[in-house]
Amino acid sequence: MTTMTNASVREFKMPDVGEGLTEAEILKWYVQPGDTVTDGQVVCEVETAKAAVELPIPYDGVVRELHFPEGTTVDVGTSIIAVDVAGGAAPVVEEEAPAPASAPVAEPEEEKPAARQPVLVGYGVATSSTRRRPRRTPAPDTVVQQAAAAVQQELNGHGAPALSPERPLAKPPVRKLAKDLGVDLTTVVPTGPDGIITREDVHAAVTPPAPQEAAPAAAAPVAAPAAPVSYDTAHETRVPVKGVRKATAAAMVGSAFTAPHVTEFVTVDVTRTMKLVEELKQDKEFTGLRVNPLLLIAKALLVAIRRNPEINASWDEAAQEIVVKHYVNLGIAAATPRGLIVPNIKDAHAKTLPQLAESLGELVSTAREGKTSPSAMQAGTVTITNVGVFGVDTGTPILNPGESAILAVGAIKPQPWVHKGKVKPRQVTTLALSFDHRLVDGELGSKVLADVAAILEQPKRLISWA
Repeated sequence: MTTMTNASVREFKMPDVGEGLTEAEILKWYVQPGDTVTDGQVVCEVETAKAAVELPIPYDGVVRELHFPEGTTVDVGTSIIAVDVAGGAAPVVEEEAPAPASAPVAEPEEEKPAARQPVLVGYGVATSSTRRRPRRTPAPDTVVQQAAAAVQQELNGHGAPALSPERPLAKPPVRKLAKDLGVDLTTVVPTGPDGIITREDVHAAVTPPAPQEAAPAAAAPVAAPAAPVSYDTAHETRVPVKGVRKATAAAMVGSAFTAPHVTEFVTVDVTRTMKLVEELKQDKEFTGLRVNPLLLIAKALLVAIRRNPEINASWDEAAQEIVVKHYVNLGIAAATPRGLIVPNIKDAHAKTLPQLAESLGELVSTAREGKTSPSAMQAGTVTITNVGVFGVDTGTPILNPGESAILAVGAIKPQPWVHKGKVKPRQVTTLALSFDHRLVDGELGSKVLADVAAILEQPKRLISWA
């Protein structure tokens, strides 16, 4: 990488295009050195852990240098393009001193990377010396030795119980997390107030810390590099996990091991709902709008939430409080080439049916084009995932972090059904509602699911219950 010294050259830095994102991958450059750019012109497309975003340049000028090729992951605050705002001759280029090929001595432990400061979009911070967070300090040897001594004492006593150390301080959810992950709390170093073990402490104890590298002896021969791992490329394809897929994987693992999931199911006759869909398609008020079963299912869920507002909440672990939301940001799971994303419709509870149809159409088209903004995927409260479009009957969906409920909709297909005392072919589907059992008990979850099913069976309840 080079640094421009001409006073007329402006360096455009990688902005924080989300909330607290630390890096982004350059997907595509739309300009090349020598091109003229204007204020607001899109110069590249980047992918963050949340979405693909186009970056506009904030000034006029001539492109002098692209600092990184496509496919490079760049830290927020790092200069990515140099633009001569005067449009004159090429500036003088100063080469940065190259980093040493190898460091024979490990870094002193006192040296730590500078903490990243919050930045505004378009303004960066100095690049840190490393992109990895420092691992937590492993448990002191004395703690491990005490635990081993206690076990040995019990074995030597021929079954006599040994004196156990003091019970570690941890909240019940943290104890459950440790049990699920197979972590012994007596070996975990607490970092919380008053010696309380936190979730982060448990997660840090799962992965052993990297061994410290000792400085090589002066006369010791240099060890030959390890042979690269070989893969069967003829029969396997390896896809790097990054961007949206990496963020989704981390979020789902965190949700699965944090919130106690409960899933309930109901099979419902939606024949009348399907007839209403066909009628709305002919309604002038819905001209140009996409009308499908998902629209009425979304509206049914919104009505059920209005009747049972406690379902629309989140769990505040730090404050040990349940936060009931007085608004509904309705998330819709969407499969894209970059992975599963869940943009949400802001204030969906306040929208009329035509407005909800318009918002759903915009959400789906934007997601398919890969243009969903990070803000569209933030602050969701509940989610719908429509697995029925793949012909699946239903599933047990995992909650999005920070949300209390997610509704899975199965395939709608004709099945024999008892209707008015006779077996007839009816349009039937299965719904599955997963919820966080810390703040939603079985009664509340059942009421919400039953209300959604009742509306889909008799859609006129959208009027009487609204």
